[in-house]
Formats: sequence, structure tokens, C-alpha cells
Amino acid sequence: MTRQHFGTSHVPLSPAVRAGDYVFVSGQVPVDRDGKIVEGGVGPQTRKVLENISAALALAGCELSDVVKTTVWLKRAEDFAEFNAAYGPFFPKDQPARSTAESRLMIDILVEIEAVAYKPL
Repeated sequence: MTRQHFGTSHVPLSPAVRAGDYVFVSGQVPVDRDGKIVEGGVGPQTRKVLENISAALALAGCELSDVVKTTVWLKRAEDFAEFNAAYGPFFPKDQPARSTAESRLMIDILVEIEAVAYKPL
């Protein structure tokens, strides 16, 4: 199976990797193009993370509708309802499978999300 790597990062990872018909998107965080963390709570941060996932998917010729699985880490379990309110509109139908956990995150953010997309070559 051939692998393709897409994008660059300031840390040792590929933003997206295609392996066969699957595209794996590394955990995305709520930072803008300047590397600044988006403020305003878990809602705005979730929207930015999903925009960053969309951009990483685009590098591999995919879109959010191709996502079949996401894994979500929330800093605080009490943000779950606000997170869901922000997350839902990005997947209006045929929502991907999802795991969500409360976790200490590597930087001072409220949410991180990784994704797996399926798009046959």
C-alpha cells in the first residue's frame, strides 16, 4: 500500500496521511494561521478545530463529508453540551462515529480533534 503525506507542521507529524482509501488527519487544535489560540470558549475553539481539519482534508482531496471517525479530547467534561452544539453543524447528516474523552491537553486549549476519512482512490 502506498502512503502519501500532506502538509507540514512545526512539530514532527504530518497533518494528513493517505494510506490506501483512508486519510488520517492528525489531532488539530484551535489555532489560527498566525499560530494564535482562538479565544471565546469551547464553541469557537471547536469551530476552528473543524475548520483546520477541513483544510487538512482538502490537502488530500477530501472534505468533511468523507469523515468516518473522529476522536475528541475535551479539557473539561462540563463543556460537552457546548462542544456538541458547535460540532453538529459540521456534520449535518451521516455523522461519523465518534469517541470523546476528558483529558489534559498538551497546550492550554479546550478541545483537540483527530479524524479519519474514507475516499477511494
